[in-house]
Amino acid sequence: MDYRDGPNAGPGDEDEADTAIETRSGAVTSAEHGQRLDKVLAARVPEFSRTWLQALVARGHVRLDGGVATLPARRVRSGQSLAVELVPTAESLAFRPEPLAITALWEDDHILVLDKPAGLVVHPAAGNWSGTLLNGLLARHPGAAQLPRAGIVHRLDKDTSGVMVVGKTLAAVTALSRAIAERSVQRRYLALAHGAVAEASFSVEAPIGRDPVSRVRMAVVAGGKAARTDVTRLAVHEGFSALRCALHTGRTHQIRVHLASRGHPLVADATYGGRPALGLQRQALHAWRLGLAHPLSGEPLAVVCKPPPDFAAAWRAVAGAEALE
Repeated sequence: MDYRDGPNAGPGDEDEADTAIETRSGAVTSAEHGQRLDKVLAARVPEFSRTWLQALVARGHVRLDGGVATLPARRVRSGQSLAVELVPTAESLAFRPEPLAITALWEDDHILVLDKPAGLVVHPAAGNWSGTLLNGLLARHPGAAQLPRAGIVHRLDKDTSGVMVVGKTLAAVTALSRAIAERSVQRRYLALAHGAVAEASFSVEAPIGRDPVSRVRMAVVAGGKAARTDVTRLAVHEGFSALRCALHTGRTHQIRVHLASRGHPLVADATYGGRPALGLQRQALHAWRLGLAHPLSGEPLAVVCKPPPDFAAAWRAVAGAEALE
């Protein structure tokens, strides 16, 4: 990561304990006399964003004449000694190996099909700069460091469990990305939704984009990206529906948004109006089956991922063992 990208996370989010911190120091020059402290630092440390340097000032990582300077707007004087501890941004530390237990469902020299647990973030982002699947992949095999996003070609939401495929070679990553773009990878999900779904099967074909009211949500919006989800009702019991969903596109939060738009938000999906129920505290969505042609050999692969205990128990309460075995 380029430090100049600047931080998206607030100060204090990074782990400084195991990071070697450089200190840069020198006297304030006559040309710098009377300038703001943060402006002087930005000129002296161009590889850091001014926003991050202001954060370092506020956190006490800058000293003038040996005393801590905590006001970015403070004016400096010629001859003062200036020292700044260059604490790395969280982003700069994000793409590093971290041991992570990864359950392989199928693997060879080219691809890894894995079981992603609920609660695991796939890719580093604001608020989750470490402990992600990407960090685990970097630690699992050295070649991941040479691949775009360590071989990640698609994602699951943090609280969605289930099957994912990642590439282990550049050729595999390229072929998988192309297959996903061409919609030749089959992705099947199990979902538990509020309400009794009336239709045995139906398709939701509605464009998805950023919610104009809340930036943390997606929504069906005119001008959004085309999206289609096929839904099959497997069971209905006491106000809940057990559904199988097939993606034809892979928009952010697609199944969650499409079902909520039909008045059937996922159980425990607070973002889209789903209440906790059936013992679930996270959205009731599990990536159950992945079908694809092997990116190198062309061999057809179909990998099924059994749901974790929380989802399996909730599913059985509605549908028995239907689709779980």
